[in-house]
Amino acid sequence: MAEFILPATDDRTAVIGRTGSGKTQLALWLLSRMPIDRMPWVIVDYKGDELVNAIDRAIPISYDVVPIQPGVYILRVLPGEEEELSDWFRRVWEVGGIGIYVDEGYMIGRNDKYFNACLTQGRSKHIPMIVLTQRPLWLSRFVFSEASYFFIFDITHSKDRGVVKEYVKDESRDKVDVRLRKYHSWYYDVGEASMIEVRPVPEGDVILADIDARLPKQRP
Repeated sequence: MAEFILPATDDRTAVIGRTGSGKTQLALWLLSRMPIDRMPWVIVDYKGDELVNAIDRAIPISYDVVPIQPGVYILRVLPGEEEELSDWFRRVWEVGGIGIYVDEGYMIGRNDKYFNACLTQGRSKHIPMIVLTQRPLWLSRFVFSEASYFFIFDITHSKDRGVVKEYVKDESRDKVDVRLRKYHSWYYDVGEASMIEVRPVPEGDVILADIDARLPKQRP
């Protein structure tokens, strides 16, 4: 893989691409590089993704739980639970020190007050975030304006590509329209205004083994 800076525990990262492009595998690889043995990370799970649910030591939680112990937790969200999720984000924002992984960001209302608060104040409150989406057009703009890093896979719709281009500078904009090889992505460093091609991350079983090896044996 090309050399690049990994997100830190005060960064927001956007992972963008059509279904099947490789978003989840890359995002879980990013999660495997986070200090999950030193702070809690919660996966906000809309899709019931097979790879996410194969994390052996991940702990399912409900809306009344904001974990403080290190590890990986899964919060499964059903349609119609927008108020419960927004209130959960409020408590995360109040507590701080919790990593958030959202498997489909456009499912959260773009005007959700506390989701946006976690994005805009995440640095000071130590709330790193990894947000995945296949439809940037429908997503809160704060996912992009507050991101330190982008991973951009193939994007089907021209309007979605247009949204991403609004946050990418200079000659890097044209690369958003370039279709890469399967499971390759563009890595864009906002601070450096630089874009490089990234090869596919390790296979899912390798990523899962890395995550599970670092997770403590824990209870909810």
